[in-house]
Amino acid sequence: MRNWHGKRYWLVGAGDGLGAALARRLSSAGAHVIVSARSEDKLSALVADLPTEGSYQTVDVADDESVAQAAEAVGLVDGVVFLAGVYWPFGAQEWHADQATAMADINFTGLVRVMGAVVPGMVRRDAGHIVITGSLSGFRGLPGSIGYTASKAGTMSLAECMYADLRQTGVQVQVANPGFIKTQLTDKNDFKMPFLMTPEEAAEHMFRQMSGRKFKVSFPRLFSLVFRGSQLLPDWLYFRVFS
Repeated sequence: MRNWHGKRYWLVGAGDGLGAALARRLSSAGAHVIVSARSEDKLSALVADLPTEGSYQTVDVADDESVAQAAEAVGLVDGVVFLAGVYWPFGAQEWHADQATAMADINFTGLVRVMGAVVPGMVRRDAGHIVITGSLSGFRGLPGSIGYTASKAGTMSLAECMYADLRQTGVQVQVANPGFIKTQLTDKNDFKMPFLMTPEEAAEHMFRQMSGRKFKVSFPRLFSLVFRGSQLLPDWLYFRVFS
């Protein structure tokens, strides 16, 4: 088990939902968490509510300069958790260009920006902990999910590339792939969401993963078997079933 006391963790995308719940969980374990998002009001309220001392730094992951300034202000950290994301549900028949681009630019390219700001320093020190939030939706293409599913597939692929490069170094890379979480993002869905988790339940899954050495965790476990198993299906059968 990891010793969290005195460790500094930067949580990017922690204004509410899963990020805020994970900040509270890490704080309760003794870590000093630095929470980041665009809304200073949300961050300030979250820090005031943490079980132990924490801090915040505003950031817009869609902006290169903002990410660079935030990383400099945050300074040296033991770990970084990327949780930032936006979501709008729509399919190719009703393509919303601005929303699709925003999902790509925040969910995936935002991750690339943050990693570019922190990974080189961790590599030089040969020490660090990187946690990337993917999604069960990222295993294969899904109908009505232009933008989000592709962006999450990108985050999961990037995590695997980083793990392949760094697994024999002092920099630990992990990826967590949750299913449906009750947040303001999933409130946009107009369909029944199986195995819907609270942010606190999902945060506990991530905390347990982060406390160990396992690279990839997909949860809830039973629900994840559907998505992981779909990778084994030939295209003609997969798309007949899922679209």
